[in-house]
Amino acid sequence: MFETPRILFEDNHLIVAVKPPNLLTQGDATGDTCLLDHMKQYLKTKYQKPGEVYLGCVHRLDRPVGGLVALAKTSKAAARLSEQLRAHAMQREYLAVVNG
Repeated sequence: MFETPRILFEDNHLIVAVKPPNLLTQGDATGDTCLLDHMKQYLKTKYQKPGEVYLGCVHRLDRPVGGLVALAKTSKAAARLSEQLRAHAMQREYLAVVNG
């Protein structure tokens, strides 16, 4: 079981969290725990929210990959971030670390 991922930034609209390697970004057919589940639980606990917590996943990292993931706390933020990704207005950088 993974601990709640480290949060690098949070405001009313956005959370940027560190996704560790081998953790799914969002759920799949395996039913394994995922970053989205951990972060929803974090919000539910921190803000004492009853019921479901909205959290939009606007981009993903593959399961074996670790890195930063931006999650939208509102549907309006999700739409705006998705549009920035489509328009290539959001800058992303990748660093590969290999052995052998």
